[in-house]
Amino acid sequence: MIALGPLDELVGYHLRRASSAMRMDFAETFAETPMRQVLFGVLSVVSAMPGLSQGKVAEALGIRRANMVALVNELVDLGLIARTTDHRDRRAFSLSLTQAGEAMLHEALAQIRRHEDRMLENLTTTERSTLVNLLRKIHGSTSR
Repeated sequence: MIALGPLDELVGYHLRRASSAMRMDFAETFAETPMRQVLFGVLSVVSAMPGLSQGKVAEALGIRRANMVALVNELVDLGLIARTTDHRDRRAFSLSLTQAGEAMLHEALAQIRRHEDRMLENLTTTERSTLVNLLRKIHGSTSR
């Protein structure tokens, strides 16, 4: 084994390595589909709050508005999201899932649960819960 020196004590290093492992397994899990983590995120937020503007969805996910337009276009082209002019602000678009989007979200969530079970199999239920809570604290501290 190669010694990492002080790197082994740094949280950021371990977060990056864990994130990389999770992303790689996610990509393998969905290799035969158009699904990506960012698309699942958009579908999830829109499912939770139908009619939300694409700007608010971008804000919730930490996505730049310019990038959000391309993501929404992709989801519309895939038939997973419907985009309509917001009746309160005609300059904005409201998003909602189509039936195909609901089905894709449901199937993707089942696959993601299996992916996470596989990746986190060495953690107890309590450790998983603690990990999620600690990660929320970390990314929550950046939104101040």
